[in-house]
Amino acid sequence: MRKYFAGLVIAALLGAPQANAEEGSTQQATPSASEPYQPSLGDIMARQQMRHMKLWFAGRARNWPLADYEVDRLKGGFDEVERLLGGDTVEKAVGGSIAALEKAVEAKDRPAFTRAFDELTAGCNGCHQTLDHAYIRIQRPSWYPYSDQSFLPEK
Repeated sequence: MRKYFAGLVIAALLGAPQANAEEGSTQQATPSASEPYQPSLGDIMARQQMRHMKLWFAGRARNWPLADYEVDRLKGGFDEVERLLGGDTVEKAVGGSIAALEKAVEAKDRPAFTRAFDELTAGCNGCHQTLDHAYIRIQRPSWYPYSDQSFLPEK
């Protein structure tokens, strides 16, 4: 079952550029040579979900450099989402929890990390509700979908 799900995740990520047309985007699925590729909101959110999972496993393993890296990537992705949506919806939803995650990772504080991660997850779900996408419900990962990556810190 896990291999099946991992295959679906990989297929979804690899097939994301074709989703532009299906999502009703005005962007081209394949950009011309003169236009840089502009990811759709769905493309960005698929990457965010991957980062969310990796962040959880990095923090649980106390791999603070990897957790820091994933928080930074999440911040960049949320900046992209905010640019696409306009306004401050994303900042209101996840800004505080991202700051709390940065502090927890810097302090190498696993209980604070867990609280901040759960706040981030709640913020993501709140944003989805605000944008009429409540059917997209994020939660803590329950299994390890990246069997090709070790989340243990370097010795």
